[in-house]
Amino acid sequence: MDTVAALLPLYDREMREGVRADGPGARVERVEYPGRSGTVVVRHVGADADGWNGVVWSDLDEDTADAAIAEQVAYFASLGREFEWKLYGHDLPADLPRRLRAAGFVAEPMETLMVAAIADLPAGSGPPEGIRLLPVTDAAGVDLAVAAQERAFGESREQHRKLLLDQLDSDVPLAVVAMAGDVPVSAARMELHPGTSFVSLWGGGTAPEWRGRGIYRALVHHRAWLAAEHGYRHLHVDASAMSRPILERLGFVALGTTTPYVFLP
Repeated sequence: MDTVAALLPLYDREMREGVRADGPGARVERVEYPGRSGTVVVRHVGADADGWNGVVWSDLDEDTADAAIAEQVAYFASLGREFEWKLYGHDLPADLPRRLRAAGFVAEPMETLMVAAIADLPAGSGPPEGIRLLPVTDAAGVDLAVAAQERAFGESREQHRKLLLDQLDSDVPLAVVAMAGDVPVSAARMELHPGTSFVSLWGGGTAPEWRGRGIYRALVHHRAWLAAEHGYRHLHVDASAMSRPILERLGFVALGTTTPYVFLP
């Protein structure tokens, strides 16, 4: 079994410092400062205003943090975009959260960074009785996934619809819907990260009346099997308080915390 001491540096190196653009037109920029050797900030710039913009990795200290924060604010303001500083609990300096708040960032809810080696997951038993898993391969499947997400989270998921439609170009079905007859009751998706050992799991949500029956677990196993089939070795989740206990029972380990700090221009 992989240990936290081994997994956290691997995650930082592959998923943060070595992050790749998430789609056509998006780009990753590695920022260096005079007097410093090597990259200080790694940021992702979306293809357009609807794309994801943010700082994913930094190598800062007490002397460089404020200047780096100010530069990122100015840079994304010049693009007219809101952006996210994705802060991890082990990032330095230790008072980086305070510095971000002082610069005008607003913290969103903290999540737990969880990782599992696919080979270490217990064998899956499939979906519960009365549930079938439907890979999302077309616009009709996207409609079902969005409907399930809206029932699960009690809010509009139109931005999620756009994301799922964009993912239809993949050779691998990245989203899956749990169906109870003709009714979508749960949905989830994943993101492949070529050149790394990781697949990220996102969006797992189940309608309230179907929770506690093993659907979430089945969706994790479905995506894990698909990821392994394509050569990936690890699963990554930014877990909510609701999903963390389920993931721990499946063998995921907590590597720390992650908190989005959002800046509106």
